[in-house]
Amino acid sequence: MIASQSSLRALVRAGLSRSALSLGIKVGTAGLTYLTYVILSRTMGGDAYGYFAFGLSLATVLSIGACMGQQTAILRYWPEHEGAGRPDLAREALGGGGALVIVAALGLAGAVSVAAALVGLAAPQPVLHIVAAALLIIPMALSEYWSSALRAQGSVLTALMPRDIGWRLAVPLVVVLLALGGLSLSGAAALLVTALLLFAALGLQALVALRRRYRLAPDFKALRPYWQRRGKPSRWFLMGTVVDSAALNLDTIFIGLLVAPVAAGIYFNAFRTAGLLTLFTFAITLVVAPMLSKHYHAGEMRQAQAITALCAWAGFLFSLAIFLGFVLFGGAILSLFGQDDASGPLILVLLAFGLVVEAATGPARIVMMMTGHERDYVRLFGLIVIVGLIVEIAVIPSGGIVAAAAVNGLARAVAQVALTIRCRRTIGIDPSLFGLFRIGRLPDRAEPAASQSPL
Repeated sequence: MIASQSSLRALVRAGLSRSALSLGIKVGTAGLTYLTYVILSRTMGGDAYGYFAFGLSLATVLSIGACMGQQTAILRYWPEHEGAGRPDLAREALGGGGALVIVAALGLAGAVSVAAALVGLAAPQPVLHIVAAALLIIPMALSEYWSSALRAQGSVLTALMPRDIGWRLAVPLVVVLLALGGLSLSGAAALLVTALLLFAALGLQALVALRRRYRLAPDFKALRPYWQRRGKPSRWFLMGTVVDSAALNLDTIFIGLLVAPVAAGIYFNAFRTAGLLTLFTFAITLVVAPMLSKHYHAGEMRQAQAITALCAWAGFLFSLAIFLGFVLFGGAILSLFGQDDASGPLILVLLAFGLVVEAATGPARIVMMMTGHERDYVRLFGLIVIVGLIVEIAVIPSGGIVAAAAVNGLARAVAQVALTIRCRRTIGIDPSLFGLFRIGRLPDRAEPAASQSPL
């Protein structure tokens, strides 16, 4: 028992130290992202910024689809195969997954561009921001996959710095320089600048990874055998990430379509601000996902439970403090965007409520994805998200963005509680705050978890 407790303490210390590094980067990321939105909102004007917010949300949703679930798959398969002594399968998963992302991103970007052109020909309405968003799909999808691939290999700095710091520092800097030169960007131009700078950041990341001997190169020859081996779970990974992205971005798109671009910009700013609540949870999840996969598939349930308990408590305490700040100073924070809307603070609190519940329930999504229960996750979370989005479409015309925020916060809270109950009952791991009390009572499995691989 002493050795076991010592092992658990060492595991928690390792998780905390790497999470602290991840948190430091994500704090910088949040600050730079927020600065970018403030600068764009103040320099572009209401309609132009609304088109940018719409396009960015659209590109984010579609880029997640273009990843084909591989940003989650590699976090599970690389440590699982490496831990089982099968580096050949680990390399196949990384190379084949990367090739799949590139093919899907190019195809989806082309399809969206063609669709936008046809819409522009059929009806006189702005479509250039949709074309620019289509271009942005490619680097966003690749950057998401590369970040996961590097984290799966044990890197944090190389995985996060080029995109999360370098790119997000370059965007506001370029926008400010253009504004000082008297050039105010349209929504399409802002999206195009964003895409080009992200391509540059990816080039830098590839060079650093090559120098440090991390693997990133796609392997198109491995695509077919990889898909034959992992195609079925990859489809569930894809649906899971699409559902996640839809829950985060479709609100803004619906508001832009059903209300006005200006309203989409207001809601976008409130939602991105509320997202600061999950900063620590997200940062620590980036680190613990491959660790969870490694220990769970090795049958080490105490270690897996300890990792999730660490994630839940660290994320919740941080989120609660930020939530109280929003309640007290939400109006002042949103005023940074230069938009005068009395409903902004209420929208912020409603959205933040759902995220606080999410923090309290811990990394339920990661637990299900890393343990082979991705199908259960998609079915349960997807059902609740779809119902919530249908209700939003029904209430937005009459209740506006306040009603959308209320539905979003409630649906997220219900979904996270349901996921936590499912994790505890079917997997044996409690990802919530209460998981702390299960660490000492949870027995390890006698046999490692069975892989879905036929080998």
